[in-house]
Amino acid sequence: MKIVEIPAFIDMHVHFREPGFEYKETIETGLKSAQKAGYEIVCTMPNTKPVCDNLNTLNYILEKSKGYSCKLYPVCAVTKNLNSEELVDFETLSNAGAKAFSNDGLPILNHSVFYNALKSEKLILSHLEDETKEAIWQIQIFEELTREGFSPRLHFCHISKKSTLEAIKAAKARGLKITCETAPHYFTFTKENVTDTGVFKMNPPLGEESDRLFVIDSVKDGTIDVLSTDHAPHGNEEKLLPYDKSPNGITGLETAFSLTFAQFGLEKTLELMSYNPAKILGAEIKGKNKFDLDKTYTVHGAEFSSKCKVTPYENMILKGVKIDD
Repeated sequence: MKIVEIPAFIDMHVHFREPGFEYKETIETGLKSAQKAGYEIVCTMPNTKPVCDNLNTLNYILEKSKGYSCKLYPVCAVTKNLNSEELVDFETLSNAGAKAFSNDGLPILNHSVFYNALKSEKLILSHLEDETKEAIWQIQIFEELTREGFSPRLHFCHISKKSTLEAIKAAKARGLKITCETAPHYFTFTKENVTDTGVFKMNPPLGEESDRLFVIDSVKDGTIDVLSTDHAPHGNEEKLLPYDKSPNGITGLETAFSLTFAQFGLEKTLELMSYNPAKILGAEIKGKNKFDLDKTYTVHGAEFSSKCKVTPYENMILKGVKIDD
């Protein structure tokens, strides 16, 4: 038995699906899942229905999240209705409680729109589809704005590929103040783990063993700043459909600490899950977690607080159990 008291966690990238897709997850079940796992702050993505690009939806989400020990930081869309064309009113939404902006799974491919988004100097969480190619041109725009005297803020979501990390590492070596995250599935699995169903289906998809190993090295050398889960629950039945018919996304909150601790140890895990995301968001971590670092458990999705009980970690034996006083 090894009991430690450590800071609570922050997840910069979750999907709680409400409003619009409550059969997948609700704000209540998402926050309960986060609380169970030891999170104090979670940042929810805007791909709801309606899209979180307006004050009504933003206020609805904030109201629904009141009363929980885990705080919900809403991420609003960069462009209206995620259409990658017309920018939202950054100032109005920021003043009302938006902590960052992202187009999530519908990335901005228009260079001038992305330029103007970064020019706002708001925190932009960039989800990449054609991962390396998009990262390279977005870094170029970031660098251009920096030379012009602006202070853009750019954070790359769920990086999974060696080539992308090489581009980010080179940018950081040039002094560019960009940040990035990965998720546990990218240092745990490869495409060899994928089955006929959607259990291992996510976006970006799982890569080669060389990608997995480079993700690990990039955490160790500091290229990767943050561990996020990209917690993206779906209905249990749709997640178990054949791979080509199943939606992208897996649950991740309730296994994240153990997977990261097993791979990187406690000090690096706290950098990734507490200290670095707090710096990026300008947040203060007030809560503490107690963990028994020696205690093991077997992952059973049926025991998750999340609505989605399907998990690629099913039956894995992990170490590190949160102790609730």
